[in-house]
Amino acid sequence: MGIQAFDEIMGAAGGDGGRPELAELCRWLDDTPDEELRRRQESAETTFRQLGITFAVYGESDASERIIPFDIVPRVFLADEWARLSEGLVQRVEAINAFLVDIYGERRILKEGVLPEDLILGNAQFRPEIAGIRPPHDVWAHICGIDLVRTGPDEFFVLEDNARTPSGVSYMLENREAMVRLCPELFAQFRVAAVDLYPDMLLETMRSVSPRGCGQNPTCVVLTPGHYNSAYYEHSFLADSMGIELVEAADLVVDDDIVYMRTIAGRVKVDVIYRRVDDDYLDPLVFRPDSMLGVPGLIAAYAAGNVAILNAPGNGIADDKAIYSYMPEIVRFYSGGEAKLPNVETWRCREPQALKYVLEHLDEVVVKLVDGSGGYGMLVGPTASKAEIERFRAALIANPDRYIAQPTLALSTVPTLVERGVAPRHVDFRPFVLTGSKGVKVVPGGLTRVALREGSLVVNSSQGGGTKDSFVLMDKPAVMTQSLGGMTQTIGGGASTVQTTGSL
Repeated sequence: MGIQAFDEIMGAAGGDGGRPELAELCRWLDDTPDEELRRRQESAETTFRQLGITFAVYGESDASERIIPFDIVPRVFLADEWARLSEGLVQRVEAINAFLVDIYGERRILKEGVLPEDLILGNAQFRPEIAGIRPPHDVWAHICGIDLVRTGPDEFFVLEDNARTPSGVSYMLENREAMVRLCPELFAQFRVAAVDLYPDMLLETMRSVSPRGCGQNPTCVVLTPGHYNSAYYEHSFLADSMGIELVEAADLVVDDDIVYMRTIAGRVKVDVIYRRVDDDYLDPLVFRPDSMLGVPGLIAAYAAGNVAILNAPGNGIADDKAIYSYMPEIVRFYSGGEAKLPNVETWRCREPQALKYVLEHLDEVVVKLVDGSGGYGMLVGPTASKAEIERFRAALIANPDRYIAQPTLALSTVPTLVERGVAPRHVDFRPFVLTGSKGVKVVPGGLTRVALREGSLVVNSSQGGGTKDSFVLMDKPAVMTQSLGGMTQTIGGGASTVQTTGSL
């Protein structure tokens, strides 16, 4: 294994007998032959392949044929664990939204010296073109994926914030559908909170932030770069699940600062756009003039208050990893309290003393690009070769502002089906948090990513990682922690029935 880690099913360092609260799951693992687990897992992956649930690794010729491996053993959160996580997630996302409102507005946090001004105004992710624009209802971060890691029974840390176009929710939903179909006995043993309300929650969020005066039935669309994009399946899946149109740039036109969708029946005014196009390509009149993926005039329509864009343009500054390192101060500044979900200790290589420490401990730390994603541009010191370490040393010395570093954590493990049977593998977790005009909602589940290679800490799908279903257990079927707007959902049967009414 390498690093000794807390196992979320078996307990401290994979102890015998498992955690008492999850005794039924341990018995299920003991009683189900590996061959049967493998048969079910292969059945799920065959279904994913038939449905076209694939992702692309840019630069690889076989990218279109690849699925993210699925693991049949679920990851489980107890009700009290989830309640604490939800409180921390709500606090953090509220702070992210307040931060975005501020830095594109009054910039109080800069005036009061909490953040260095150059870290914001000189950051490539800061969009001066957006400054002064107020999105409908002052909501910027509508959809957030907050990546968490666990190191012990009560030790959760935020690894990074994703406030641009966080992906992976389709895997959360498809993984659950596969588990309900292939492992119904688990839903008879555990009361598991439903996640299949997500499309309804997302559509409700979109409608809630539609511009004022657009009526009770705003026209909402999903804007995709097209079918060559690595997450195209997710774009089409969500549009279909919400019952709204999936559009590309050519399907939209802006006239007199109003966005219209071209249809066979003529133009239809668009009120809300869930965009899966990066800022750089969103509007060639404002950002990259060579973009064929964006809509000319879209930002002018947005500035005029005629259309809502989810997530708001300019949000990339909130998930820059250098900004992440200041999140405890950001949460304190806007909430008045300490962060309920702590950061991983982070060294900002732009600071001389931090850079000196990192250069002296490259074989012990994890180094990341401040604007990196997907596991690219990252050094995991303890597993890196001497040549890799020296390459990073040169890169750090040349451009220290581009990097942060963190200690190598003993990430928690979850039993995982591998070639030789069931064995522990390291995991992280991406819950999804929605913010609309009616407040913040935490989806009761999320995307668990698992590092399938023994001892590996890199869970990204582009680096060989897989996914698991994430069970949130409920003490009582009707008790949840965040508002779902009064929606009700029932899944399973018998002891597995979960009713989510009122608050989640």
